[in-house]
Amino acid sequence: MAEEIKMDQTENGATEASAVEAEVPATENTVDLTQVMTVKKGDIVKGKIVKVEADQAIVDIGYKYDGIIPLRDLSSVQLDNASDAVQVGDEVELKVVNINDAKETLQLSKRAIDSEKAWNLLQEKLESKEILEAKVADVVKGGLVVDVGLRGFVPASMVERHFVEDFSDYKGRSLRLRVKEIDREKNKVILSQKDVLDEEFEASKKEIIGGIKVGQELDGTVQRLTPFGAFIDIGGIDGLVHISEMAWHHVEQPSEVVKEGDKVRVHVLKVDPASERISLSIKATQPGPWQSIAGKVNVGDIIEGTVKRLVTFGAFVEVAPGVEGLVHISQISHSHIGTPHEVLKEGQEVQVKVLDINTDEKRISLSIKDTQEAPVREPRPERERGERGHRSGRDTSNAEFAPPSQSLNLTLGERFGDKLNKFKK
Repeated sequence: MAEEIKMDQTENGATEASAVEAEVPATENTVDLTQVMTVKKGDIVKGKIVKVEADQAIVDIGYKYDGIIPLRDLSSVQLDNASDAVQVGDEVELKVVNINDAKETLQLSKRAIDSEKAWNLLQEKLESKEILEAKVADVVKGGLVVDVGLRGFVPASMVERHFVEDFSDYKGRSLRLRVKEIDREKNKVILSQKDVLDEEFEASKKEIIGGIKVGQELDGTVQRLTPFGAFIDIGGIDGLVHISEMAWHHVEQPSEVVKEGDKVRVHVLKVDPASERISLSIKATQPGPWQSIAGKVNVGDIIEGTVKRLVTFGAFVEVAPGVEGLVHISQISHSHIGTPHEVLKEGQEVQVKVLDINTDEKRISLSIKDTQEAPVREPRPERERGERGHRSGRDTSNAEFAPPSQSLNLTLGERFGDKLNKFKK
């Protein structure tokens, strides 16, 4: 009957067709064949999504029955659910993959259309260096898979300006990308977000550096650690805190003080716009060691310290982090020593007494021997004292028989008597 209606419409025109249609009562399921389109495999059609299931989407393209888009034909990237690609009501362009009127099956592909368009678009983007946006579809070994109408790959080194150890939370994120390489024969597309971020950073770097002044204190985030210090992000640009500026005490490794991601306060030491380098200090934002000991260490106190350095004239002992005092060689031991190395070694823990302290001049005098009892000196034997007197040339053995003082006077009188008498005459 349907074939007869179609022939009448073709041969006799619209008026007779209407008359025939009037003879056939319309029902809810009756298909208006005047509106039914004809399709064949390979055709490009447009349709509207009418239902979304887990593994497929149902679409109305205006044909006598609906078509299906299997999950694998919804996108060039792997999907967990059809709803990740389309929603009910979406208008989509599709390619007819297979049609079987006998079984009323119409298989369509969105991926085929998207891929074809994507290759052309990506070639244009590669040549123009235009930025495009894409969503991360999956995290794989070595980088990220993005949906750019076909499967695109962003290597781990091209995702951010800084190193990222774990990309597990990147799935579903939108990235701004630049096309780095395409190879249609190998179905290969390489993209980079780092290129975009680097260009934006370079454009704003001079402006950022111009706004940073020596002496400023800024909040920053530790970006990465090196053997010689830490790089700190201070608002879109990195500055270096040298290992010597990380703390007032000696630091062997930057990791002793900070770790990546830490929020820190830094002091700007130097800004060099020409080389785009900024020198920072963490310790300058903290009270100095000499300020810390003011009022806590006083003259006469006995405290513990560590021998840090030995020199010919004494030993430098650290009594607080960053605070070293001098123990003069004369204050090391009660006994005579030629060099401090005879009784001390670097790293040795010792007790010291504070002899003098001047926090303004950052000097403190210490003594080791004053924390120790002086050894008792044994009295000398009588014989030793006698021998010492004999060696001096004095004979005291007959002292009690020495002539009285007048004998000296008589001797002089006798010696000068005649001359004195002559003067009297």
